[in-house]
Amino acid sequence: MSDANEHEHHPRAHGGTILSMLITWLVQGGTSRPRYSSQDNSIAYISDVGADILKPSSSPAAASPCAVTFFVSLVVERYLRHSGRLIPTMRRREGVFSVLAVFGSVLGGAGLILLSVFDTKRHPSIHRVFLLLFMLGVALSALFTCIEYRWLSKDFRYLRQLRIAYVAKGAIAGILVVLAVAFGIALFKAPNAGAVLEWTISLGFTFYLLTFYFDLRQAKGVRKGELSPAAMRNQRRWVAMRQRFGGSSV
Repeated sequence: MSDANEHEHHPRAHGGTILSMLITWLVQGGTSRPRYSSQDNSIAYISDVGADILKPSSSPAAASPCAVTFFVSLVVERYLRHSGRLIPTMRRREGVFSVLAVFGSVLGGAGLILLSVFDTKRHPSIHRVFLLLFMLGVALSALFTCIEYRWLSKDFRYLRQLRIAYVAKGAIAGILVVLAVAFGIALFKAPNAGAVLEWTISLGFTFYLLTFYFDLRQAKGVRKGELSPAAMRNQRRWVAMRQRFGGSSV
């Protein structure tokens, strides 16, 4: 049986691209540098840097791997739960929300690719629409994923790694949603604040993707069917008995 390494997709490329663009802007003078061709405020947006000298870094060829990683991570996570290599969903509702999370990742990934195609220099209005689509897709996907993980963590309260995954996803997703709302307002009211929020959200998205990397690592060395719903029901009964009669939990 192959282990989880076959299914790991690293989000570091996204973070590396964002950092390279941020460093480029800072090295070239930051707020003191002459404005990019599409820049209207003192702090450059990611799209301003990307549409100018780093166009290849924000091209569809660079955006697509990140979008695909987001989508594939969720699909693989769903497959590993279904095949009994990760903690399984015990009710249909968890499976439904898992599928909805995948759908959200499709919206977010499509928005990411399209906003790289329609850059802010040549298509400013369309670029903003796809930027908002990207953020909406990620927000919906994160919301559905957190609901799924909340139900899983309630079913398996004794599994520490599941609680950690739920808390990490919930905290990062919650922060990103708040920042996205603030970004939507700042985009029209306070452009410089909007630019800072855009950089922050993009880097935060990298950390959100990393949570799936650590989730998928849990399947390493686990055989297919080892964590089936039936096996986990038996384990839950055993843990409940140990707790009831004063034994230590798993």
